[in-house]
Amino acid sequence: MPDSPQSIETLDQLAAQALAELTGISDSQTLEHWHTTYLGRKGKVTLAVRRVGELPKEERPAFGQHANRVKQQLEAAYEERARLIKAQEMERSLAEGAVDVTLPGHPVLRGRLHPSIQTLRRILQIWADMGFQVYRSRDVETDEYNFQLLNFPPHHPARDMQDTFYTTQPDVLLRTHTSPGQIHAMRAYCPQPIRVVLPGMCYRYEQITARSEIQFHQVEGLAVGYHIRFTDLKGTLTDFAQRMFGAGRKTRFRASYFPFTEPSAEMDVECILCHGKGCRLCKYTGWLEILGCGMVHPVVLQNGGYDPTIYSGYAFGMGVERIAMLCYGIEDIRYFWGNDLRFLEQF
Repeated sequence: MPDSPQSIETLDQLAAQALAELTGISDSQTLEHWHTTYLGRKGKVTLAVRRVGELPKEERPAFGQHANRVKQQLEAAYEERARLIKAQEMERSLAEGAVDVTLPGHPVLRGRLHPSIQTLRRILQIWADMGFQVYRSRDVETDEYNFQLLNFPPHHPARDMQDTFYTTQPDVLLRTHTSPGQIHAMRAYCPQPIRVVLPGMCYRYEQITARSEIQFHQVEGLAVGYHIRFTDLKGTLTDFAQRMFGAGRKTRFRASYFPFTEPSAEMDVECILCHGKGCRLCKYTGWLEILGCGMVHPVVLQNGGYDPTIYSGYAFGMGVERIAMLCYGIEDIRYFWGNDLRFLEQF
């Protein structure tokens, strides 16, 4: 039965046709269509093999063996063609998407220092040039170091000036200023004369506004030695202001009050925007406050281990963000902690 669809000759003709079509295929989509047409579940070769039951019993074994060989031949040809087409498509893809090494590369985005840290480093560099050593103290303090040893006795009204974050441990708090570092530094170096600056973060339980934050950097300064006078403090801070804000910058000192210094003062510099003429930044006074200072109170010297009848000293404290706001004309302190890249990338 040579013309029967399930004859060996017909199967060979079908296989020859499939192989002829296969040699002309050059893309994966057409190749998959070919596989479905001939070797799929309803493919021509598959359907021809399934009709083996129509043959006489004596012809079925030979037909079945030949059908398996044909299927294996076509599967092998299909796999070989698939590898060839895949290699060709890969080669075309590489040629079309080749990298031009002569083109400039993409710029690498580099991290930047936060404006607070930039200002802090500038401040510390100036004090280092003036002979002051950096001394770091802890952020978590006791009531004793944060208040009592700095001449803040219990129930002292000056404690109301600093709203405090207290912890669940009795008398343990987040420092409200860097001044506790004065006691740590004095007890570490006593009886030697010292000149140190103490940078660090401070924390106060305050309402967040354009002018106040619950956390901010401070730089505390302390000098203890023999025959230190207020004129030494004034000259040192004036020199710092001119190095920080520019040579010739005018300064002034106003009497103030701090429990840990006596006498106490606040220092102003000539407005960096209007040069003393008056503007919105300086509230039309022509002056900008930058720090508080004074001569170390004898009680604080004694608490630090120094004999106030022999030693004297001065101290000062400045807000880093405050100085950065003055230097760059920033009107809202909340920008420093808002993580807005539009603001941070300017620095």
